[in-house]
Amino acid sequence: MGSLTSPKLPVIDFSEENLKPGTEYWSSIRSEAVRALEEYGCFIATYDNKVPLDLHNAIFRASKELFDLPTETKMTNICKTPSHGYVGQEPLVPLYEGLGIENATTFEGAQKFTNQMWPSGNDFFCETALLFSRLLAELDQMVMRMVSESYGIENDYENLLGATSYLLRFIKYQGPQMNEKKLGLIPHTDKSFMSILHQRQVKGLEIKMKEDEWILIDPSPSSFIVMAGDVCMAWTNGRIEPPFHRVIMQGNEERYSLGFFTFIRDLIVQTPKELVDDKHPLQYKPFDHYKFIDFYYTDEGKRSKCSIKAYCGV
Repeated sequence: MGSLTSPKLPVIDFSEENLKPGTEYWSSIRSEAVRALEEYGCFIATYDNKVPLDLHNAIFRASKELFDLPTETKMTNICKTPSHGYVGQEPLVPLYEGLGIENATTFEGAQKFTNQMWPSGNDFFCETALLFSRLLAELDQMVMRMVSESYGIENDYENLLGATSYLLRFIKYQGPQMNEKKLGLIPHTDKSFMSILHQRQVKGLEIKMKEDEWILIDPSPSSFIVMAGDVCMAWTNGRIEPPFHRVIMQGNEERYSLGFFTFIRDLIVQTPKELVDDKHPLQYKPFDHYKFIDFYYTDEGKRSKCSIKAYCGV
């Protein structure tokens, strides 16, 4: 008989102070992280030395302040890139509402968004969002440095890092106010390079395993779900595949979460030559990340089984 134990995502500790490149500990964590990304497309990172409980509480307090604003104010969060600004009241996902801060690791990006939502200012929101974004950028860069070292493509990653743009997305789901479960967000893979998701106490996020089993991710103040996006799959020539994930809501409690997304701006993304050989023929042509996002929201992009392959697959 097969095992009745449900699969679980690996939990990897990024909170140790001695996690520094070149150390044995770094090499050990690097092996765990790359193996998890190759097997699951994601893993859970514990990161409580960088994002302590006080900051966890502060960013979700800031999130509640944001969503308590009038809808007409939130709707001024307009971005030319689809899904980067305000999204809400959508018939397909009526429980979902989200806003995004572009260039979230820069003071200018955080301040521009804050002043748009609060013309008289909101220092607490601006400072909290900026600090949170910068700390998650450090986690993202650690993980990607580990991937690039493992594959021997450090120089290629340095080029990408110089063109990296970060989006911090505030997300809220209404409770369906009924006992039956209701879809909060449809199954999808992220169109980012990488994503880091952080949840408050209400469950709902589910990730699809390769055995087609959906597993529910328990929220924790110290836990961050590090997840590959479609663009990472193209860059690694298919070695790392993004996982499908969704949100299922139940009960009447609101659910708050945060998504921190990595995008490559003003640089053509292409698979490093080191990752192409007889066993691994080239799978993706060079492409522009933001034009790929635009394609995804076309009729052809929405119909495609795998939008990145439809857009730039060989």
